[in-house]
Amino acid sequence: MMSERNILNLGKAVFGVFFLIGNICLFGYVFTKDFHFADVGLLLVSYGAVFNLIVLAGLMLYGLINNHKRKICFQSAGYLLINIPFAILYAIIGWNLIF
Repeated sequence: MMSERNILNLGKAVFGVFFLIGNICLFGYVFTKDFHFADVGLLLVSYGAVFNLIVLAGLMLYGLINNHKRKICFQSAGYLLINIPFAILYAIIGWNLIF
């Protein structure tokens, strides 16, 4: 059984890691014009989306199975959902910078 603190920390950590790496890729390309940052950013969007969806599905499933942890699981899933607008915005900015 996961404690409520661990469940919340999972959502915050996954959000933070992908948000930080996304910022590094975007601003690394903006400041250096090195295409490796753009390549890694594109891979981050694709693999990050899959990873975030797997974690999101796991949190939702755990919340649905364990009724006592449902609210905290949904809160943690909400942290993951914050990444969606950032990923779309960064993909549009990166796409326009490259092409």
